[in-house]
Amino acid sequence: MKVAYLINQYPKVSHSFIRREILAVEAQGLEISRFAIRSLESELIDPADQQESEKTRFILKVGIWGLLSHLLQVGLTHPQRLWQTGRLALKLGWGSERGVFLHGIYLAEACVLFHWLSQDKIDHLHVHFGTNSATVALLCQALGGPPYSMTIHGPEEFDKVSAIALPEKIKRAQFVVAISSFGKSQCQRWCDYQDWSKIQIVHCGVDPMFLDHPFVRLPSERRFVCVGRLSEQKGHLLLVEAVNQLVKAGFEFKLIFVGDGPLRPEIEQLINRFGLENYIEITGWATNTQVQQQILSSQVFVLPSFAEGLPVVLMEALALSRPVISTYIAGIPELVEPGKNGWLVPAGSLEDLTLALKTALTTPIEELTTMGKFGALKVAEHHNIDIEAQKLIRLFQGDSILNPDLKP
Repeated sequence: MKVAYLINQYPKVSHSFIRREILAVEAQGLEISRFAIRSLESELIDPADQQESEKTRFILKVGIWGLLSHLLQVGLTHPQRLWQTGRLALKLGWGSERGVFLHGIYLAEACVLFHWLSQDKIDHLHVHFGTNSATVALLCQALGGPPYSMTIHGPEEFDKVSAIALPEKIKRAQFVVAISSFGKSQCQRWCDYQDWSKIQIVHCGVDPMFLDHPFVRLPSERRFVCVGRLSEQKGHLLLVEAVNQLVKAGFEFKLIFVGDGPLRPEIEQLINRFGLENYIEITGWATNTQVQQQILSSQVFVLPSFAEGLPVVLMEALALSRPVISTYIAGIPELVEPGKNGWLVPAGSLEDLTLALKTALTTPIEELTTMGKFGALKVAEHHNIDIEAQKLIRLFQGDSILNPDLKP
């Protein structure tokens, strides 16, 4: 069986979990072809991502004339299919946030993909995220391409269900992967009851780099780390405010932001305004190895997100036996158990976030260690990438129902 993956932007600094999944599926013996709409090659810093980029074909690299050429070829060889698929693209475009014109481009992209999948004799197409790449997969299937499936992560898909035609994408998909019970419930919320059986939970996973890493004792220095794209949904500004509250109360500690993004200038301005330059550091983007070292150099991981799916970076921190502070949203409570492997606070609550940070600062290292080790056991049980890859392969091969507690 030959399977292809399609992602809007791949590889991408913040999408290492997709790379891990693809490599884990390949390690099980399945042949994988990689396709992406656009390249981010200039932004890649991790050697593993750079290697993946060399294995990936990028649709938009064919250029405008390439898009038109593939569209014309499909029109000449399959005129009826192109006509019907064009009408479908028009229908999707009218009700979308992107409009009819961009859906015309998606149709041309689908024609490119249709030819490439045919050349590679692909049996199944899997898409990550239910946004524009899933639209291209849907249109490619309508042209006569292979059946598709998609992994829905959230929160973006759930923020604009109608605008991205999520119910229609679920209806036409062979199966749909949700990464948490919460994600499954949101898909069920928006699709027909008859399509519920298509929705299966396959967790994002952590690879041996984190799962099998020898235990490293927590450092004596009071140090937090927050890893993620510097964007509004991650709650960085609220975290800076909480740090300011604790510093004014006389606490001594360090917070490291690992990542970059559009919110960085505003975060830096707030740090300067509060005079927290000696307490907060921003490293910029980091490789997997650097992320791992930053987590191991800290006592507690913190991610006070306002909107999420289920952050893989929480799994990575727990796998390295570091307790975490996060929020009661989306799939996070399925991973973080308050008092056992971390703390959860209401999203957006400065008072509760400050209290959780204070509690972590005043908790003995021995207790933090116990919490971290409990978290490592939970991640090993529920987020092993090799086990999750086996579940995914069974779905590719036609299994319609997975027992979420079944070990392949």
